[in-house]
Amino acid sequence: MMKKFAMRNLRLCTKDCLCLYVCPTGAADTENSIIDREKCIGCGACAESCPSKAISMVPVDMPPQQPKEAAVLNKLNALSGSKTAQEAVARELGQSTHNPALDQLARALEKSNRLMAEDILREAGYMLPQSGNANRFLRSMLNHPDYADVPVEAVKRLLELLPANEEEPETESARDGEPEARPERWRCTVCGYIHEGPLPEDFTCPRCKQPASVFERIPEDEA
Repeated sequence: MMKKFAMRNLRLCTKDCLCLYVCPTGAADTENSIIDREKCIGCGACAESCPSKAISMVPVDMPPQQPKEAAVLNKLNALSGSKTAQEAVARELGQSTHNPALDQLARALEKSNRLMAEDILREAGYMLPQSGNANRFLRSMLNHPDYADVPVEAVKRLLELLPANEEEPETESARDGEPEARPERWRCTVCGYIHEGPLPEDFTCPRCKQPASVFERIPEDEA
């Protein structure tokens, strides 16, 4: 049976406090209303008794992310980049207008594009915070020269709290004791975007929407 722990959604909690009476370890009785994970034994009594359904039982170990074809991932990443760009345009429009109606429309467009981008990213393999995809993405943010405004300390803290639940596939060179080959890296000659891994012919830059033909391979000694 999958091991679980209780988690309370504070926005749904109606302070009925039945969980405090049924919890056998006192994990639900905390000063900040967040269930103490160290004390929680995963019995589920609090979730069953909660009338507002504010408590859910969450797996301790998340399942691995389902793999997707490279072509599908490239299309999803390009689409999420498009939605992110549209979000930025809507934000700038709202900030530059003095028309209340136009400002309200811009805010709605900004939020809808952000939600769509988040949904697309989840479909692209970033749904589970403990997945290998999410872990690799966070690590890339620490070393990518184009991400100068990344909150580095927050990313490092996330990596500490969310260790990957998937082992990296062992390569032939690793099994033979040889240094593992580094993945291909390609640079967009238009905007400088860096793509890691094989570059499909139908690939488009998620930042400037240029085709694969404008990308140049980065030498290994430079990578």
